[in-house]
Amino acid sequence: MASNLAPVILFVYNRPLHTKRTIENLQKNLFAENTELFIYSDEAKSKNDVLEVQKVRQYIKTISGFRKITIVERQQNFGLSKNIINGVTDVISSYGKAIILEDDLLTSPYFLKYMNKALDFYKNKEEIMSISAYNHPPSIMKIPADYNEQIYFNYRNSSWGWGTWKNRWDMVDWNVEDFNEFKKDKFAQKKFNRGGEDLSDMLIAQMEGKIDSWAIRFTYAHFKYDKLSVCPCHSYVQNIGHDGSGQHCGKSKRYQNDLTKAPEKIKFPEEIKVNQCIMDEFSQIYKNNVLKKLKHIFINKLCLLHNIW
Repeated sequence: MASNLAPVILFVYNRPLHTKRTIENLQKNLFAENTELFIYSDEAKSKNDVLEVQKVRQYIKTISGFRKITIVERQQNFGLSKNIINGVTDVISSYGKAIILEDDLLTSPYFLKYMNKALDFYKNKEEIMSISAYNHPPSIMKIPADYNEQIYFNYRNSSWGWGTWKNRWDMVDWNVEDFNEFKKDKFAQKKFNRGGEDLSDMLIAQMEGKIDSWAIRFTYAHFKYDKLSVCPCHSYVQNIGHDGSGQHCGKSKRYQNDLTKAPEKIKFPEEIKVNQCIMDEFSQIYKNNVLKKLKHIFINKLCLLHNIW
């Protein structure tokens, strides 16, 4: 596997301590020393962020422990959405596949092994659009006791540690040219919401300029082309951004995971079939109070999506 590892793309901004913890965990991964790392550092959005962005840029120049490290320092502020779309497009065009992280994600030592094995296993399975490394903790989502697989198939991708292939990424219409038809089609909206009742509202908010998210458009492409994401039953990712420090996350302990539960050895099922019991459990997370909270955040333009993605 070491000869055909996917590159890792890390997006950083203004949190040097979070970035350092993210890198330190990634360095401890199996295959890290054989993995190419691309780091995209966005420029400061305001004068208030300049010093912290500089600290991040000083730190990332000291990183070692990977096969090769490429640093891209933006000369103007792209914002998370544009930075990710452009960065992933650039790297994946050359490598055919990629693993993506942001600066507030701790990974299991087996994260890279899981991601690379999944990308290899499902490469030619047209039903699969992405590989997700995050899953909700058992405190808010129960996997049925009689479910014997280590992964499940989801209508919704995760933005907290994920991967995809060039031929899938190229399918995404970032302008969502069919949005007007979708907005009139209640059946399509209901079907899209199989991955959570908030999805259609998020896409509408995106297209009305109330939010700016790459993730909702990537998820919409999963729906549009009737494709799925592979999700682990035990998360390989822990988000540490819910401490009020981030540009895109609120303050919450709701999504904390125990990374020691993530298995080193994982077997992927040949049959690609959605388990409706798991999806019913998953979709409950995005019902009622979460949906109302999201709408409130949208209205006040304080939500930047991936705090519950």
